[in-house]
Amino acid sequence: MRFCVTVYEVRAIEIFLFPLLLASFYRPTKYAIPGGNVSLQISNLPKNHKSLIWFYTTDQKIVEWESGDPKYFDTKFKDRATLDLNSGTLHIRKVQKEDSSTYLLRVQKDTEDEDEWKFPLVVLDPVPKPDINVSTTEEVNSCHLLLSCVIQDQSVNYTWYWESGSFPKQLQNSVLEVVHTPQSYSKSYTCQASNPVSSQNRTINFTSFCVQETISSSVFFSTNWSCLF
Repeated sequence: MRFCVTVYEVRAIEIFLFPLLLASFYRPTKYAIPGGNVSLQISNLPKNHKSLIWFYTTDQKIVEWESGDPKYFDTKFKDRATLDLNSGTLHIRKVQKEDSSTYLLRVQKDTEDEDEWKFPLVVLDPVPKPDINVSTTEEVNSCHLLLSCVIQDQSVNYTWYWESGSFPKQLQNSVLEVVHTPQSYSKSYTCQASNPVSSQNRTINFTSFCVQETISSSVFFSTNWSCLF
C-alpha cells in the first residue's frame, strides 16, 4: 500500500510542527554602577506585537504584558522595574551588582512569530584612587625604577603616562619598569586605572633623576595626552 502526500499537506505538517519563527538579536553590553538607574531598550518595537515578556534569566520573568496593565512578577525587581508600554523599554532603578545578567525581551507578533533581544548588563563598582609603590635602584649614571600601580580587589585596565605622553601599549599593565639617566628622565609618572564605568589616576614626581618627591597628587591630562599638568 502506498501513501501519497501533497505539497499542501507537507506545508500543513511544517506549520503544525514549527508554529513559531524566532528571530534573535544582541544588544551591546551596558555598564552601570551600584545605585544607578538603567534603561534597557530597543530602537523599534514591532507595531504588530500582541505580547511581550522581560526576563532576568531565561527562566525568571520580570514583567509580562498581553493586554491591559503589565503583570510584574514577585522578584527582586518588583518595586524597582517599570515597563514602558509604548517602547517596550525596561527601566530598572537602584541597580545592584547582583543584577548583572543577560536580560531577555521576547515579543510575540500577531502572526505568531517571535522576536527576541538579549541585553548584557554588568554592574561594576567605581574605580578607587590607585596607589603607586616605587622601588628605585641607583647605579652609575642610571636609575632603575620599578613602579607598581595598586588597586585592591578589582579588575581594571592600566595606562601609564610620563611627561611625553603615554607609554607604548605593550608596557601598559600594573607594573612599569624604566631606566633614568641624569641627562634624560621624566619628572613625573602617572598611573590611570579604569573600568567601563569610571577611572582614577595617581601621579608621582621626581626632583632629580632618582629622587622622588614625598607628596603625590592627581593629575589633569590635556585631550591629546601630549603633556601633563
